[in-house]
Amino acid sequence: MKIDVVLPCLNEETALPWVLERMPRGYRPIVVDNGSTDRSAEIAAEFGAWVVTEPRPGFGAACHAGLLAATSEIVCFMDADASLDPRQLPSVAEPVREDRGDLVLGRRVPRSAAAWPVHARAGNAVLAASLRRRTGARLYDLGPMRAARRAGLLGLNLTDRRFGYPLEMVLRAAAAGWRITEARVDYLPRAGRSKVTGTVRGTLRAIGDMRRVMGNVPGKALEKTA
Repeated sequence: MKIDVVLPCLNEETALPWVLERMPRGYRPIVVDNGSTDRSAEIAAEFGAWVVTEPRPGFGAACHAGLLAATSEIVCFMDADASLDPRQLPSVAEPVREDRGDLVLGRRVPRSAAAWPVHARAGNAVLAASLRRRTGARLYDLGPMRAARRAGLLGLNLTDRRFGYPLEMVLRAAAAGWRITEARVDYLPRAGRSKVTGTVRGTLRAIGDMRRVMGNVPGKALEKTA
């Protein structure tokens, strides 16, 4: 079974060769160029990736453009910054393929102190605790490596096009009664500076986006699945 892998991309020319070279057999990378000013798109094409251009700025806009472009039954998502090893994609996708989960998140295990700054790890822990309370799912990470069936994802009618997209996916999946599970994956120091935790502006924007999503997803629907 072919599986499409959506890689939202903004100026990742340094990381892309490592990421694309390690893509497992049967996994097709879809690099969604979200306004890069470097050679990201050219490099992705040189390494055989399907390049999709999404002119609207926003992490969620790039993710959703990749989802719409995908054609495989199961779709994976992962960052293109070399913080996650594509060779571990089967650990996340197989539970979906074998019908042991509907949405599987890669629970990140940092392999060095530099991989996950303390403030970012603490913020993720707080968010995960909130998700456990709201959804009833045993989640400990809002993992950026994830897998689900394409038709189901489209049926969730995700609307956020910024940093709240991954959170909205989990909340709406829980509201729909999906089985949400985790699989452990390595978390490595990314190439270059993070667009979220690497700047104060990026961190504040992500927090604001996630707060908005938390407030917008109906609570009653979530309570029914808790």
